[in-house]
Amino acid sequence: MAVCERIVDRTGAARNLGRVLVLGLGISGRAAVEYCLPLLGERVESLCVAAGARTAESEEYAVHVAACGVEMAFEDAAVVELAARVPGGRFDLCIPSPGIPPFSPLFKAAQALSAEVLSEVEFAWRESAASSRWVAVTGTNGKTTACACAAHVLSSAGLRARAVGNIGDACIGAVASGDVDVYVVETSSYQLASTQNFAPDVAVLLNITPDHLHWHGSFEAYRDAKRKVLANLSSRPGAVAVLDATNDVVRTEVRRLRALEADARAFSYVPLGTAEGLGGDMRRACGSDNAAFLDGEGVLRVALDGVEHVLLKADELLIRGEHNVSNALAAATAALALGVDADDVARGLRTFAPLEHRIEPCGDVRGVRFFNDSKATNVDATLKALSSFSGTRLVVLLGGDDKGTDLAPLVAAARDSVHAVVCYGAAGRRFAEAFEKAPAGGPVVLRAAHLKDAFQVALDTAEPGDAVLLSPACASFDEFSSFEERGRVFKALVADRAARGE
Repeated sequence: MAVCERIVDRTGAARNLGRVLVLGLGISGRAAVEYCLPLLGERVESLCVAAGARTAESEEYAVHVAACGVEMAFEDAAVVELAARVPGGRFDLCIPSPGIPPFSPLFKAAQALSAEVLSEVEFAWRESAASSRWVAVTGTNGKTTACACAAHVLSSAGLRARAVGNIGDACIGAVASGDVDVYVVETSSYQLASTQNFAPDVAVLLNITPDHLHWHGSFEAYRDAKRKVLANLSSRPGAVAVLDATNDVVRTEVRRLRALEADARAFSYVPLGTAEGLGGDMRRACGSDNAAFLDGEGVLRVALDGVEHVLLKADELLIRGEHNVSNALAAATAALALGVDADDVARGLRTFAPLEHRIEPCGDVRGVRFFNDSKATNVDATLKALSSFSGTRLVVLLGGDDKGTDLAPLVAAARDSVHAVVCYGAAGRRFAEAFEKAPAGGPVVLRAAHLKDAFQVALDTAEPGDAVLLSPACASFDEFSSFEERGRVFKALVADRAARGE
């Protein structure tokens, strides 16, 4: 490819993208293909797709795009096969789907044969209008809620904002639509691992706890991928980082930023809470310039650039739990950093409703309230859900596809807050044994084969006034295709029994 000339009114788009390789045909992969198709023969010299596993759907798609001049190949040898078909045997740009791990044969081959490997998130950021603004939200848990909340607050304030990325629509599809001014992107560790120059206007780094270690290879690699959301903020004038200082790993990053001279750092940062919790004000704790916290009266406050914004009381939020207060604070801080008025921020927070599968109320049966928290696919997420039911006698459904994580924190937390646990699915035995081996005085331990059985066991155990919570602390793949399917099946069970009045 010739010397890289940039398009003036874009954030960082190359005028000539050259020979483009798209790796994988997931949501982001297809969106990248659809974006590049109209550019063939102009900005794109050639477009190839390494589709991975061969399926009836991908073969049908191959026929469709072949008619438009796209080359496609399947399986592990796809990249090498496609490289042989392009001039020079190499690609200028590779856009990998986030589900393809860096140690896979497909990714390694693409890396070896591409001048640049770039996540779809960064590709979209580069292609977006220079006037657009980006809020990037990442963290082990809470990023979907924080992302959706931020987009809701910004939209409520009259901005053309959209939640994109891991939350749903691919970023590049939103860029192609031309109707978005503020992109609020949920960025997974997978996506961030393949970023280079990505520099949002606001970077929100929530908690970091062990997850996806099979993909990254180690906790350190996973942590470093998350921290890449901050890597280029100094290149973005007026950028702001929002960091969850209640989390040990993220607080280390707060300390690192505080140690830098303001000129060397070149962006502002706002700690959420302190090591003591969300009620801590980092200005008083260690002299930070900015802070976001929950004051002694339960009011959300954000101190930014010398102005303290008093927003609303936590009990005015429609979303439950301290972790969601933290998510709301993060969203509010992002909106304030983009210049939204504090009254508009508070108004948006008041109307933000719980998302599906995230401590979602889903009906009553026999006087028992049911909540769907199917998105809780790890122990840390379930711990946050348990903390949202203080004072409620709780029956919790745990299990599914086992991630092999340490269950000791879950067993300890359930001791004082849970009446009974129903352990089911592939992980059911390990979970049940962990609770049964704990000292006496913990929750009642019950077992079930599958989710449907677990629902019935929970219903038979619960009494009027209790709450039944599906918060599995596991992936869903032993029984379902996704946590969404699991949650919807659970809600259907609740709805069916409620309709029957049993």
